[in-house]
Amino acid sequence: MDAVSAGGLLAGASRVVVKIGSALLVDAAGGLRQDWLRDFASDVSRLKTRGQDVVIVSSGSIALGRHVLGLGDGYLSLELSQAAAAVGQIQLARAYQEALAAHDIRAAQVLVTLEDSADRRRYLNSRATLDALLGLSCVPIVNENDTVATDEIRFGDNDRLGAQVTALCGADMLILLSDIDGLYDRPPHEDGAAHIPFVAQITPQIEAMAGDAPSAVSKGGMKTKILAARTATSAGAAMVIANGYVAAPLAQIEDGGVATVFAASATPAAARKRWIEGMKSKGAVRIDAGAVNALSQGKSLLSAGGRPIDGSFERGDPVDVTGPDGGLVAKGLIAYSSAEARQIAGAKSEEIAGILGYPRRAAMIHRDNMALGRMG
Repeated sequence: MDAVSAGGLLAGASRVVVKIGSALLVDAAGGLRQDWLRDFASDVSRLKTRGQDVVIVSSGSIALGRHVLGLGDGYLSLELSQAAAAVGQIQLARAYQEALAAHDIRAAQVLVTLEDSADRRRYLNSRATLDALLGLSCVPIVNENDTVATDEIRFGDNDRLGAQVTALCGADMLILLSDIDGLYDRPPHEDGAAHIPFVAQITPQIEAMAGDAPSAVSKGGMKTKILAARTATSAGAAMVIANGYVAAPLAQIEDGGVATVFAASATPAAARKRWIEGMKSKGAVRIDAGAVNALSQGKSLLSAGGRPIDGSFERGDPVDVTGPDGGLVAKGLIAYSSAEARQIAGAKSEEIAGILGYPRRAAMIHRDNMALGRMG
């Protein structure tokens, strides 16, 4: 693949996830870097004005909270870390809200844990929430829910979280703002270290270049960024590592600032289709000819077209969609359990709440959660 510039990718992206580490937001004394955040908000405003969606994955809650609580710089127990996060999260959300409001941009807070991406039902709910927020022109501020997350259910670093959010919301670009301007072939402080501007594929040689030197308030080193690149690029997004300490860092990227680009392996839509195709189906929904025609036009599968239902599955599980002759038409992540699907099969969307006794989404399988065509 030919090398492409980070600035060109950013200018052409439709949905961008930006990961911001604690060290960029919080100074050595534990206070918020207000000037930096103000300039970054101007960056976001410029992208929004161009019609681009922006999602921010932000660290900083624990660092801010321990400062407010006077907990110092030493080791914190799990309980104190969670207490600091609870206090700091308010500070962080308010800071983003005020900075973005200056540009008439609404901020939204989304707190997640690793379980939210590992469990398909939570995954679908999180994806739907982010899509709704972006459709309302909000800027979601995503952070790990440190107030409840333990080691067993933690992402552990926001590089990894940024990559997971990129895949979750179907973004075509992930930007990791760091204290370094990209990948080097050896530790950048060593003589002769060469900057790597473009990575077409993550090879063992590329992995060997990654050091592991997190800062005092940041958990991620270059190794975590390479792992994030694997996740993001396989989900169809290009990833960029760039220096975040400069004022208006996104503008610096567009102006040709030094950065490393990791090329996407496919488009987000193609990568998601490939992911769904690779799942083992838990059941099947047979659809009529009218529904087959609707799916071929890019529409979602509604309850009226789905009958009968085979197998036992839960909401979020992969199921086959077969035509009147039993041939495979598609595979998708279903929004209903098998018991619910049997109750509403053939019903109109407006009848679902009355049948089930509670409201649910109209689509049995949303088009964004479906892979059409022959599988295997």
